[in-house]
Amino acid sequence: MDDVKVIEIKKSIFEDNDRDADELRAELKRKGVYLLNLMSSPGSGKTTTLIQTINKIKGRIRVAVMEADIDGDVDAVKIKDATGIPSIQLHTGGMCHLDAEMTRQGLDNMPMDDVDLVILENVGNLVCPAEFDTGAVRNAMILSVPEGHDKPLKYPLMFSICDVVVINKIDVLPYFDFDMKRCEEYVHMRNPHAKIIPICARTGEGVDALADWLIEEVNNWKNQ
Repeated sequence: MDDVKVIEIKKSIFEDNDRDADELRAELKRKGVYLLNLMSSPGSGKTTTLIQTINKIKGRIRVAVMEADIDGDVDAVKIKDATGIPSIQLHTGGMCHLDAEMTRQGLDNMPMDDVDLVILENVGNLVCPAEFDTGAVRNAMILSVPEGHDKPLKYPLMFSICDVVVINKIDVLPYFDFDMKRCEEYVHMRNPHAKIIPICARTGEGVDALADWLIEEVNNWKNQ
């Protein structure tokens, strides 16, 4: 039987994307723009968390948001109305994630000369977004209490690539079988260096800590 050429499509896609992501990161560094990639499941409270956080930091640094969804513009409108900052909607055409090139296309439509921080709210999904480097300086994710403390065991890649894990909806801890200590252990099992910030986006509890982390991150990165 004749030999056939085997092409590792998935490997090639990831290698190409990693190269694009590194180039985008370098370009953003030259422009002095910090990109944060925020991921989570649908319904975890990403948009509410962003609104609370942005309203605490927008007077201290210039911030803009890119909202990624398969369709609709609900979140981009909500962010703009609630914070007054630049906000655009990215449609993925049915794809469950953003890659570096898609992120670049979004950034091309942002006021890059007037921002210090761009937050990318990725598509709600704990699998696909974790596989693609967007060119962000840091990856963050939100885990909500109703999802359960065992998610780091079930979605290892997501938790292993995230520099900060925000545990949202702590106001409902008494009503769910969620073990905070065990969750922290599971997160650090995947990533010993991950920072964990418990918050309640609805009430604002803990959001100051998230805002302070972001401000410090952006300032330190700019001074490197």
